Amino acid sequence: MAEIGHVLPIDIQDEMKKSYIDYAMSVIVSRALPDVRDGLKPVHRRILYAMNELSNTPNHPYKKSARIVGEVLGRYHPHGDVAVYDAMVRMAQDFSIRYPLVDGHGNFGSMDGDSPAAMRYTEVRLSQIAMEMLVDIDKETVDFTPNFDETTQEPLVLPARIPNLLINGSAGIAVGMATNIPPHNLSEVADAAVYIIDHPEASLEDLLKLVPGPDFPTGGMIMGREGIHQAYATGRGIIVMRGIAAVEEPEQGRTRIVISEIPYQVNKARLLEKIADLVHEHKIEGIADLRDESDRHGVRIVIEIKRDGVPKVILNKLYKYTPLQQTFGMILLALVDNRPQVLSLKEILHYFVQHRREIIVRRTQFDLRKAEARAHILEGLRIALQFLDEVIALIRAAASVDAARTGLMTRFGLSELQANAILEMRLQRLTQLEREKIEEEYRQIQELIAHLREILADERLVYQIIKDDLLEIKEKYGDERRTKIGAAAKTMSDEDLIPEEDMVITLTHRGYIKRSQTSVYRSQKRGGRGVMGSTVREDDFINHLFIASTHAYLCFFTNKGRIYRVKVHEIPEAGRQAKGISVANLVALETDERIAAVQTLPQDVPEDTYWVFATKQGVVKRTALADYSTWRGGGVIAIHLDEDDELIGVEQTTGHSDVLMATAFGKIIRFPESEVRAMGRSAHGVKGIRLIGGDKVVSLATVSDMGELLLLTEKGFGKRTDTDQFRVTGRNGQGIWGIRVTAKTGNLVGIVPVEGHEQCMVISSDGTLIRMNVENVSKQGRDARGVMVMRLEPGQTVAAFTRVGADEESDDNDESR
Repeated sequence: MAEIGHVLPIDIQDEMKKSYIDYAMSVIVSRALPDVRDGLKPVHRRILYAMNELSNTPNHPYKKSARIVGEVLGRYHPHGDVAVYDAMVRMAQDFSIRYPLVDGHGNFGSMDGDSPAAMRYTEVRLSQIAMEMLVDIDKETVDFTPNFDETTQEPLVLPARIPNLLINGSAGIAVGMATNIPPHNLSEVADAAVYIIDHPEASLEDLLKLVPGPDFPTGGMIMGREGIHQAYATGRGIIVMRGIAAVEEPEQGRTRIVISEIPYQVNKARLLEKIADLVHEHKIEGIADLRDESDRHGVRIVIEIKRDGVPKVILNKLYKYTPLQQTFGMILLALVDNRPQVLSLKEILHYFVQHRREIIVRRTQFDLRKAEARAHILEGLRIALQFLDEVIALIRAAASVDAARTGLMTRFGLSELQANAILEMRLQRLTQLEREKIEEEYRQIQELIAHLREILADERLVYQIIKDDLLEIKEKYGDERRTKIGAAAKTMSDEDLIPEEDMVITLTHRGYIKRSQTSVYRSQKRGGRGVMGSTVREDDFINHLFIASTHAYLCFFTNKGRIYRVKVHEIPEAGRQAKGISVANLVALETDERIAAVQTLPQDVPEDTYWVFATKQGVVKRTALADYSTWRGGGVIAIHLDEDDELIGVEQTTGHSDVLMATAFGKIIRFPESEVRAMGRSAHGVKGIRLIGGDKVVSLATVSDMGELLLLTEKGFGKRTDTDQFRVTGRNGQGIWGIRVTAKTGNLVGIVPVEGHEQCMVISSDGTLIRMNVENVSKQGRDARGVMVMRLEPGQTVAAFTRVGADEESDDNDESR
């Protein structure tokens, strides 16, 4: 019985560990990662080499892709035809790599994700720039290794006259690691490589002046430089890419957003589908039509906007919800001496330059060997020509070729190569002209040998050749940058997705708030009955009404002297007759605390901006807005109040206004704002007006120049009065009469500075609203009681009023909407 051999016990954990490490290294080195020197993975290198071996070059006709794939499979890369063809297709797509290495003829796919035609239909050949990857490969510049079946040789790396790793980038997933190198501009990278040769100690800042960032074949824009700097310094970083979009407003037709460039590796068809889905799901409002007008000249996606759409908001939503804005995680990982290594920009350039240095040295050594061999032959020919008669006689007398060869070597001290060259020399070389050609060739070859030896002896000449090559490549293939680099994209907030527009804000006595479009209220004549602006409970009434932008902050001042802040767009929008929601859902009010005043706060607070406060008991206070830099959900103290006092009004000023305080009995005092020194947040304030007979302050206003005051009473009477009728006095006076208050007019509700061209909105205690032109309200003196501005039903009173901008579409009819 034959012996079957020995059975060796093997620990399964050790075997699995060893096998997996072997597999992982095979994937890392032989498949997934590019070499830092030529920027190619093995499959791409084999495709280019095979095409070159088949003379599938730019000066020859195209060859079928299937022919190239078969050659690569059969000789170099036995991993499947799909893998080879996909790799070749990518090298031919001008939207996938910045400088295509394969010149494709036929359907090679599109930005819409269309698949390329089958390999039997398409044709290829090397592009002109790909030849720069292979130049001098026949001069022993790179090492070769046996192919998979040891029937031929293949290069371990290509000479790569261009910095391919950077200009075309690379992406791949290995075992436990990945690479994602974006493409760059050839001219910029060439300049950086030249710079690093001249300045070996160059800093990252120096290189960033030459290579500001990636340059994608599809253009687009990189938002910010921080990610670029981080990636170039450490080998890892994240950049934000955006498509290029512009808003067009044609003379006829709708406003439209036109997208002319999309981010790198974004599928255009899927981008359109995503936009359409978002419109269908009502996540993006205001889009009327979506068209793809792209052609061979470039991308053109047209988004038509509805008349009420806001292009900026729609564009912000496209950036937030669609691939029109993408992130690109840069991982500069490549093989260095067959070991994966994360590299900085400077290191990649350094390894490329050193690779080119080795190529130049090996090429020079090869050329030197060839030149010295030729010089050796020419020296023999020169000796033969010098002793021509004796050489001829020796050859004629020799019994055989071997005897002649031996005789020449013995008589003239020639080598075997020289003797063979003399024996093979044709008779025509004996003419005087041919003899001169030999002498000239010998002189030139000696000069070449001297030059080549000089290069090998002086490293500076080697680097000069590298620089000359790079500048020649730049001149020949360099082009303009396609990808722009802009300011960093701020984090997209909800505010960026909301149109900036003025809204009507109403707040009831019981704390119900809402916002509505100003357009829902049509202008009416003085004395109109108005329209329902809000539905309120029987025991509630509206006491605050104002206009504010959706992007503004709303500051709620309570009767207890505290302040809370929210965004206008955070207030739910409601219909004209809806009552809104409780303010308690927006801010955390304390027990017995209600809103006394509301102010809008700009996002960027200018210097010398103040809030002026007024209380029911006649106290006034001024505080800089800068003192309110700290905000809490529970609110902050705005003014310290006496036990029986309440805050009734707040106005924003610039420090140069006059303050007007009006009382329920019709008294008004006017004094310069400067008489109230600026105080801290929690300060008490000073006396602004002395009250008599149970009177109380009901309104606060500030004016800075000549104008008018609009005054309204509880029973709907109002008037306009010039502000110059209210003389400027010192604070803490009793004031002067501003309106004649009677039982018919009711007490004064408030005062509002106007110029006469505005409109005003008036709301009654049951929520009825009227909008009218201010100029329709009679202009009268201080002692007049005014005219009927709003007719009220029995038991109703005027709750609040405010001025608004002029309505271009005012309607003089009394009809309500």
